[in-house]
Amino acid sequence: TGHTYIVYGPLSNGVTQVLYEGTPTSPNEHRHFDIIEKYGVTIYYTAPTLIRTFMKLGRQIPEAHDLSSLRLLGSVGEPINPEAWRWYREVIGADTTPIVDTWWQTETGAIMISPLPGVTAAKPGSAMTPLPGISAKIVDDDGNELVPGADEAEHVTGYLVLDKPWPAMLRGIWGDNERFKETYWSRFAEQGWYFAGDGARYGSDGEIWVLGRIDDVMNISGHRISTAEVESALVGHSGVAEAAVVGATDATTGQAICAFVILKASAHGGSDNIVDELRAQVSKEISPIAKPREIHIVPELPKTRSGKIMRRLLRDVAEGRDLGDTSTLVDPSVFEAIRASK
Repeated sequence: TGHTYIVYGPLSNGVTQVLYEGTPTSPNEHRHFDIIEKYGVTIYYTAPTLIRTFMKLGRQIPEAHDLSSLRLLGSVGEPINPEAWRWYREVIGADTTPIVDTWWQTETGAIMISPLPGVTAAKPGSAMTPLPGISAKIVDDDGNELVPGADEAEHVTGYLVLDKPWPAMLRGIWGDNERFKETYWSRFAEQGWYFAGDGARYGSDGEIWVLGRIDDVMNISGHRISTAEVESALVGHSGVAEAAVVGATDATTGQAICAFVILKASAHGGSDNIVDELRAQVSKEISPIAKPREIHIVPELPKTRSGKIMRRLLRDVAEGRDLGDTSTLVDPSVFEAIRASK
């Protein structure tokens, strides 16, 4: 996002950008909305994690500002859950501003999959379809293409691949061509497809639902379940502000689901059975197999300075390992509170 949509893209198109220093909540939680209102920002492109942070803080913060200059909202960096998508459109976009949920990578050089505002329909949480000139498909372990629109495709997670060249594609890794081939081209070397690690499924109308890294797809008793699916089900509960899910080793099921949940202020001191309610919510939304083994109510989640949740470190916590590198965390002390909840 940094080099393509902060540097090359805007400069190539003569776009005026607004840059600021620091974090989105410093000196206060109004920072982004102050900037949008003051400078008449028209396009706002951010990550789902930050949207969920704003949800947790409350709609009264963006509603205190005139955001009518916004004509387009964007989401990037990870799959956006439908609840966050709807909140983003309703609260920040006044229920009229279109959202482009974009899938791409630094390595692809440009957005690959996204709705076109005013042209294509949108479904909350789906990146929809490849842009003109981009060829993408979802395949199984053996490289067989899943069929869009087929009933079984809606429930099967596959590998998201790009099967034809595109103008912005990377040509190598500086000084390490073998790493380039191993990282992006080895999984489907025989077919010559680009694959950088994301899983996906087709929806009922053939649209693409990106489920995040294949590393984030858990194998529970032989069933492949995406962490994003479980997180979305948890956030669908009225008392949940934010959730992160990881897979932990389990002697019986291979992997077990461990969830870390932040409650909304209104939910604290409420139902004593909220953990049971959350398990029931996941069971209803996905499947009884997807019920988390552990649900920890925590005050905060470990995030990088760019707002991404560090699931790798949560996996360390879930499996009782020493933490890895925490140098990129905004607040490393958050783990004291997380461990206290276990």
